Amino acid sequence: MKRLGVLTSGGDAPGMNAAIRAVVKSANHYGIEVLGIKHGYKGLINGEVILLGGHEVDRIAEKGGTILKTARCSEFMEEQGRRSALETIKRLSIEGLVVIGGDGSFNGAEKLSRLGVNVVGLPGTIDNDLAYTEYSIGFDTTLNTVMDCIDKIKDTDSSHEKTTIVEVMGRYCGDLALYSALAGGGEIISTPERKLNFDTICLKLEDNINKGKLDNIIIITERMYNIEELEKYIQKKLNIAVRSTVLGYVQRGGKASVFDRILASKMGVRAVKLLRLGETCRAVGIRNNKIIDVDFKRVNCIDSAKDKEYDLLNQLL
Repeated sequence: MKRLGVLTSGGDAPGMNAAIRAVVKSANHYGIEVLGIKHGYKGLINGEVILLGGHEVDRIAEKGGTILKTARCSEFMEEQGRRSALETIKRLSIEGLVVIGGDGSFNGAEKLSRLGVNVVGLPGTIDNDLAYTEYSIGFDTTLNTVMDCIDKIKDTDSSHEKTTIVEVMGRYCGDLALYSALAGGGEIISTPERKLNFDTICLKLEDNINKGKLDNIIIITERMYNIEELEKYIQKKLNIAVRSTVLGYVQRGGKASVFDRILASKMGVRAVKLLRLGETCRAVGIRNNKIIDVDFKRVNCIDSAKDKEYDLLNQLL
């Protein structure tokens, strides 16, 4: 192998730059040239590439976001768009491709693999919503950001003895809400996996208040409720003052944590190893503190271990 490509696709995640650095450093160690493809699959179609060497990736591991930029690409969802991407790969003599992103990015990578491209995926998503891996790149950094915000909200809630609803990201996965509650962030949580209706939230909150807990944090995953409706419902039902905070895109930013940098580095090295062996259609992950790789078809296998975490949470709340 003489040349491989690397791209970041979908939503940005802290640690993506550390993964890019690992791919470049590992590939260069074996005398392999690396082309960075800008703007994800859109850049692959348009041939937006830059040569990445050791100098270009120095001091990027700690940076948030992605130096290669990222974008959604509706063209790539069509057969013609994927064919155009394939033409770029052939024209640039790219013999292997590393795709860093989430579920949608992996779907695109699998389609490229069917066209004969050797592709390996790295899980770069703050949502931690790929069941085959215990952690995705960016999740730990985002979780720490969420906890920092909640800790600050708790300070003022305690002072005023008030309740706050905090909406965190996660899309269709409740890991950010679950793990922040396990870390002591909230008294009541509602996630896509364990969704609570308004009345159940009120009953739990009322029970806490009756026990003397006047300041409470309710953590919910985005897209589940209209947060203003929930706020008004609680205020009317329990006759208490309620605030609401949507953390939003602040969760995506910031320097990658040490955990995410190391995780991304290990995954990047495994990706290069797989491509050197001629492997394709593989997703790199981590299980039981060991780097693994599975077929793309297995990335959404159900993770039954999460049930144990909810059981633990029920004991702590």
